[in-house]
Amino acid sequence: MPTIFDELLERFQAYLAGVDNDLVADKVARIGWDMPARSLEPRALGCLRYLDRLAELAPSSAKPLTRLVADHRDELRWGQTYTAADFGQSFIDNYGWLEVFGTRGHFVNEEVAAGLLILGSNIVYPDHHHIAEEIYIPLTGGTEWRMGEGGFHVRDAGEVIHHASNVSHAMRTGKEPLMALYLWRGGPLAQKSTIGSMVNLRGKS
Repeated sequence: MPTIFDELLERFQAYLAGVDNDLVADKVARIGWDMPARSLEPRALGCLRYLDRLAELAPSSAKPLTRLVADHRDELRWGQTYTAADFGQSFIDNYGWLEVFGTRGHFVNEEVAAGLLILGSNIVYPDHHHIAEEIYIPLTGGTEWRMGEGGFHVRDAGEVIHHASNVSHAMRTGKEPLMALYLWRGGPLAQKSTIGSMVNLRGKS
């Protein structure tokens, strides 16, 4: 009998299949979806208080996924990469992720990690970068995103945001929280991001 985790993976795949973008289609086509399940104890975080609002904000294409996650939040293993020492306690209270599959997720995949990121309202996710190539697809709109040396720009729900390896990026939410789908490939899948931009780091060398 299918479990809630099977349904989560199915809805995650179904959402990605509906994204009209060649880069995403190529990445999705290379994912082996017949993944073994991993037994994980549930873990709750403060950011889960935003899930009902996020499910309301999501467009119709994302609602099956966001509503499932909201309804079954207490059965899932939520994680955080950072601590209060990195960005402060307010950030930690408003940040978290759910890895659907990867090296730490509900399903085992050593080649690609994918899941959902939550940021609460009025939160800045400062400049950071990592070796793995990353694709983000906001499932809610209104958040401002920055890449490299560019400025912040508002991104709509469903836009595809591509970060190549070690490209610095940052996000900041307004009055509404953010849920974004992410895909990581081509680097350590459980790596803690390096804080600060590559430009700033080069300036300090």
